[in-house]
Amino acid sequence: MITYYFHVSKESRIKYSLEENLFALQGNLIISDFSTARLISEKINSVRRDEGKFDQQVTAGQINALGLLHEILHLLIRKYEDNNNENVFKNSIDYLKNNLTETELNKTLLKFIEEFPPLPVYQNKINAADYLKGKTDNKDNREIILEELILLNLENINPATYQLKELYDDQKLANETKYKEIIEQTEVFFENETKIGGVNLISFLRKPIIQSPYNIEEQLDFIRSNWADFIDDSVLTKILSGKDLIHEDYKLFVQHGGGEKGTPPVPSYEFDYKYFESLKLKLAEGRKLSPEEYEYYQLETKRFTEDLDWMPRVVMIAKNAYVWLFQLSQKYGREIKTLDQIPDEELDRLARWNFTALWLIGIWERSSASRKIKQIMGNPEAASSAYSLYNYEIANELGGESAFENLKVRAWQRGIRLSSDMVPNHTGIYSKWVVDKPDYFIQSRIPPYPNYKFTGPNLSDDQRVEVRIEDQYYSRTDAAVVFERLDKYTGDRIYIYHGNDGTNMPWNDTAQLNLMKPEVRESLIQTIMHVARKTPIIRFDAAMTLAKKHYQRLWFPIPGTGGAIPSRSDYAMTRSQFDEIMPEEFWREVVDRINAEMPNTLLLAEAFWLMESYFVRTLGMHRVYNSAFMHMFMKEENEKYRLLIKNTLAFNPEILKRYVNFMSNPDEETAINQFGKGDKYFGVATMLVTLPGLPMFAHGQLEGFSEKYGMEYKRSYYTEFIDEHLVWLHEKEIFPLTKKRYLFSQVTDFELYDFIDPAGNCNENVFAFTNKNGNETVLVIYNNSYSEAIGKINYSCEKSYGEEGKTRTTSIDKELIISSFYGHYYIFKNYVNQLEYIVSGTEISSNGFSFHLMGYQRKVLLEFREVYDVDGRYKKLYEHLNGRGVDSIQRAIGEMNLAPFHNSLTHFSTSIKFSRLLLALDYSNNDEVEIPKFDDELLNIINTLEQVSQKTIIKDILLNSIQTDVLNINQFNNLTKEILSYARPPKWMNELISILHDKNDTERKRNLSFLLLNKILFKILQSISDKKINYKIFDELLLWKPLLEIYGFLRFDDPGKYYELSRLLYKASYNLNKPESLLSDFVNDDLSGKFIQINEYQGTKFFNKERIELLLKWVLFNSVFDGGLDYKEVTKKLFTESLKNTFANYKDISDRINKSEYKIDNILASQTLTKAKVLKKKTEIKTDKKSKTKTGIKDKNKSVTSKKKITDTKTKKSKSKIKKTSKTGEKKTKSKKT
Repeated sequence: MITYYFHVSKESRIKYSLEENLFALQGNLIISDFSTARLISEKINSVRRDEGKFDQQVTAGQINALGLLHEILHLLIRKYEDNNNENVFKNSIDYLKNNLTETELNKTLLKFIEEFPPLPVYQNKINAADYLKGKTDNKDNREIILEELILLNLENINPATYQLKELYDDQKLANETKYKEIIEQTEVFFENETKIGGVNLISFLRKPIIQSPYNIEEQLDFIRSNWADFIDDSVLTKILSGKDLIHEDYKLFVQHGGGEKGTPPVPSYEFDYKYFESLKLKLAEGRKLSPEEYEYYQLETKRFTEDLDWMPRVVMIAKNAYVWLFQLSQKYGREIKTLDQIPDEELDRLARWNFTALWLIGIWERSSASRKIKQIMGNPEAASSAYSLYNYEIANELGGESAFENLKVRAWQRGIRLSSDMVPNHTGIYSKWVVDKPDYFIQSRIPPYPNYKFTGPNLSDDQRVEVRIEDQYYSRTDAAVVFERLDKYTGDRIYIYHGNDGTNMPWNDTAQLNLMKPEVRESLIQTIMHVARKTPIIRFDAAMTLAKKHYQRLWFPIPGTGGAIPSRSDYAMTRSQFDEIMPEEFWREVVDRINAEMPNTLLLAEAFWLMESYFVRTLGMHRVYNSAFMHMFMKEENEKYRLLIKNTLAFNPEILKRYVNFMSNPDEETAINQFGKGDKYFGVATMLVTLPGLPMFAHGQLEGFSEKYGMEYKRSYYTEFIDEHLVWLHEKEIFPLTKKRYLFSQVTDFELYDFIDPAGNCNENVFAFTNKNGNETVLVIYNNSYSEAIGKINYSCEKSYGEEGKTRTTSIDKELIISSFYGHYYIFKNYVNQLEYIVSGTEISSNGFSFHLMGYQRKVLLEFREVYDVDGRYKKLYEHLNGRGVDSIQRAIGEMNLAPFHNSLTHFSTSIKFSRLLLALDYSNNDEVEIPKFDDELLNIINTLEQVSQKTIIKDILLNSIQTDVLNINQFNNLTKEILSYARPPKWMNELISILHDKNDTERKRNLSFLLLNKILFKILQSISDKKINYKIFDELLLWKPLLEIYGFLRFDDPGKYYELSRLLYKASYNLNKPESLLSDFVNDDLSGKFIQINEYQGTKFFNKERIELLLKWVLFNSVFDGGLDYKEVTKKLFTESLKNTFANYKDISDRINKSEYKIDNILASQTLTKAKVLKKKTEIKTDKKSKTKTGIKDKNKSVTSKKKITDTKTKKSKSKIKKTSKTGEKKTKSKKT
C-alpha cells in the first residue's frame, strides 16, 4: 500500500507532539490513511488554537495532499532513475563534489539530517555522521538525502501549502549551509542529463506548482491529467480520494445552506434511443453490461406505474398535526388535542373546497431524544421533530390508533384520503431500532475525527443503552457526523452516523440506516407496508437519498466523487463494488412489492437533484416532488420553467402528469411570504390547479398565514387571523377549478403554446396551454410578469408520441375544434371573471388566438360551444364587443335586439320633456305649467317593443289609457289642494299629503318620477302580456338595463332597490282595502320576502324595517293613484271618504309593523283582528256597497262612474280652470293645459 509522507522538522515534532510511530525510517511524516491525516491536523490545530492562531488552522485534506504530492514526486524520481537514467543520483553527488567541495556538500547534508532527522537519528540510535556514511536498502544515504533536499525545496516554493510551512521550513538550512547552491547546481547537472517531458527532471517536478501555485487540489488534477503515463492507476485513484478529503474539509469549515433553497436546474433529456436499444439487445443475448452501460440502462428504462382511477384527481392539503390542533382549539374555543376531536365542520370545509387528500405531518411516535436536544438548545416548548421517529405507531399524545381510525373514517365519508410520511433514510437517534438493532445503521468503531467528545447528557429512555450526541453541538461550535451508542450490558461503544443529505449539517437527531444490508431493506419494506395499511397515500421523505446513485455518492463514494459527508471518503467503493452489494434499486423493489400486494396505495417521493423523472419513469413512483414549480414561478424564471415543460413534453409527457406541484412546503417559506396575496398569488395558484400533476396546498396557505411552522412546533407562535377575503377568493376563483381536476390532470391531450408578440418574438413570461377530457376542452393562459403582454397563440410546442424520440406539433384551432368556414363563431366562459366571450372561427384559424394580458393576469377558458351565424346577429355582436366579455352571450344578443326598445325608453325618461311632465305634475308647483304632449315618444317605445315582442299592440287605446292616468294624477292634486284650502281641512289629509308629496324636493321628485314611470311602463307591458300578471317579463326584456340607467340619471339613492320594487309592484295586486291579508302577502311571497330581506337568526325570522316600510308606502301610492277612482268624475265627499279609509288601513298596518319588533311571527299574529274590528269592517263594507249603488264606485281595475258629477269641473274640455290662492289671500284663476 502506498504511504504518503513529507518532511517535518525536529522542532515541529516536539512542538506538536507527533509520535514516533508516525514517521518513516527516513524521518518523513507518514500519512498512511485519512484517519492519520485527521489525527495530525488535530494535533497541529490544537496547539495553534491555544496560541490564538485561529487563522492558521490546517485540514486533513491539506496534510494528505502534501504527503501525496511528496510521495508522487518520489515515485517519479524512482521511475526516472530506474527506467531513464540509472545511477543518476550517484553521478549527481560526484558532480556536486567537483563543483563545490565535499566538505560543503557533507556539511549541508549533515545539517539536513539534524533539522529533519531520520527515525534512528531522532531516537539517538545513530549519530548524523554515521548515518550519512551508511546505506539504506543498498542505496547510499547521501543520495537519499540529496533527493530529500530537492523535494524539501519544492515544498518550500509551493505557496499552496503555506499553512504547513512551519513543519518543513528550510530557512535555517539556507542560512547556515550551501543548501541553495546545491539546489542550483543540481538543476544544472540535470539540465545535461536525460530529459523527461522535454525538460530536466527538477523542472518537470516543478510543473504542477507553476501551473496552479495557490491550489493544491488543482496541482493534483494536473498530475492526474498530465502524468498518467508516469504513475500507476492505484496512485491515480488515491489522487481522486485525496480530492474527496479536501472537499470533506470544505464542508467542515464552510457553512452551507440545505435542501432545495436554490432554484433547481432545468432537466435536459439526452436520450439515445438507438444506444438504449443496443443495450437491451446485449442483455437479451446474455452478455454482461459494463458499469457505465448498466448505469445508463437503469436510468433510461421506462417502467411507469399505472394510475388507479382516483389517483389523477387527488388534490392535497398539508396540515402540521400538532399546530393544526392548537389552531382549532383557538378557533372553536375548546380543547382539541387528539385526532378524533377534529370537528366535522373542518372536514366538511375541506370537502367543500374539493380536497381529496389530507397530509397529516407528524402523526407517528417521535424520538424523545429529539425533543430533549431542542429543549436543551433553547426551545422549552419544542416537540421532537416529525422526521426523528421512534417507531411507526400513532403518537399517544394525538390519541393513538383509535383516534386516528376515527378521523380516517370521518374523512373517507367525505371523500378525503389520509396521507402520511414515511422516512426510510433514517430513524431518530433514540428509536426502537437503535436500541434493538444497532447493526442496521452506518457506523464505525472509533470516532472519525479525533476531537469528537461525547460527555453530554444521556438521551436514551431505555436503561439498556446510552445515547449521546457530540459535545460541540450544544456549544454550536461543530456539527459532528456521528453520535455515540453505549451498550450498558456489554460496554460496547459504536459511533453511528447521523442522517445526512450532504447539503447541510447532519440531522443531529437522526440515525442513518445502512441499506447495503438486505435485512435492513426488507425491514424497511415491511414498515412501508405497515404504513400503507393506515394511509393510502405515502410521502417518502428525502427519497432521493436512497437512490443508488446518491446513496453511494453520500456514503460509499466512488473515488473522486466524495466529499458530500465528512469522513465517508474512508469508505470509498468503485461502482462495480457497490453494484455487487446492491445490484437493484431499493425503490424499484418497494414499488413492485406495493403494486403486487397493496395496489390501492399512491406512492409519492420527495426527490430533487434532477431525479424527478427517474423516480416516476424508471423507479415507478406514482408522483414526485417538483420544487422547480415554486422556485421558478416565485422568481419569475419563466423561460426556465417553460423550458422544463417543453423538454419534458418532448421526452415523455407522462412525467409531467406525475409532478407534485406546490407553492410552499414545510421546508420552505410560506406561500404568502413568497407570492403575496394579490394577482401573482392567484395567477400561480391557477397554474397549480390547472397544470397536469398533483396540486398540493400548504398548511395555512388558504388562510393567509405567514408563519413557517418548524417540524418541532407544537403550536403556532404568531398571532394571526384568518384572511376571510383571501378564503373567499379561493372559493370564488380557485376551488371551482379543483372540482375539474379530471380535466386538468392528464397529459394525453395537454398542449403547450408559444405566445408570439406583434414583433414575432416568443414572450416567455406567458404560459398558455390546452387540455381535454371527453368533449370538454380548456384553454389556460397566464402572464407571470408585472409587464403587460400582447400577442397570440397558434402552434403548440414539440410533444413526444409513440416511439421514443418522435415528436409532433398541433395548432390551437385543431385543439379547440374550430372551423375556418365563414359564419362559425365560438362562445366560451372565462372562469376567473365568470364572463362569456365570442370569437370568430375564421379569425382564429387564420391568425391564431389573440390576447391582451395585464401584469399577472390569467384566463381559464371553458365551455366552448359553436354557433352558426344565420342572420348576422353573432357577427354584429362580435364586432360590437370587440373582445370584451359579458355575463351571457345569449343575453347580450337579446340586449342587442332590445337596444332600440331600451334606448327609446331611456331617451324618453331622461328627456327634457319628461322633466317638464314632472314639473307640471309636481304638487308643490304653484306656477302654471302646461302638461307636454308625449305621444310621439310613447309611440316610439310602443313600436320598438312591438318589433321585439312580435305582438300587435292597439296603440290608440294604450295611449288613451296612459293619458288618463296622467290626468288622474293632475286631478288628484287639484282635488286635494281644493279640500285642503277649506277653512277646516281634515288633519289626516295633511299627513297623507306629507307622505305622498314629501317636502324634500329631491324625495318628492323621485316619488313622482317612480310613480309616473311605473304607470307608463306597466301599461305598456300589460299590452303584450299573455297573462294578466307576469313579472318575468322584466327579465325577458332585460329591463334592469334601461331602468338602472334611468334611476341613476334621476339620482335614486339605490337604483337596484327600486328596480326590485318596480318588478314586485308589477307582479303583486296589493290592496290596502284588505289589510288583514296584506302583511301575509308580504311575508309569504318569495319575491316580496326577498325584497324585505327576510332572514333567520337563532331560529327566529326577521325582516328589514326600512324595506317593508318602503314597500308599504308604495302600496299606499298605488292604492291612492290606481284605486279605480276616476278623479275627474268623483264627488268630493266620496273622494275624501275613500282616501280616509285607505289611509286608516295604511296607518293600522304601519302600527303593526312598528310593534312587531321586526319579527315575522309577530307580524303574522297581528293579522287576527278583534271581533269588534271585524264586525265594524263588515258594516263598513255593507255601507260601502250601498254607497256604490248611488255613486258608481267599482272595484280595482274597473272604471268608476258617478251619477252625480262635479258641477264645477269641466271634464270634456282640453283646458280646466282651478282656483288658487295668491300670496295676498285673494283667489286667482290659472289654467293648466292638457
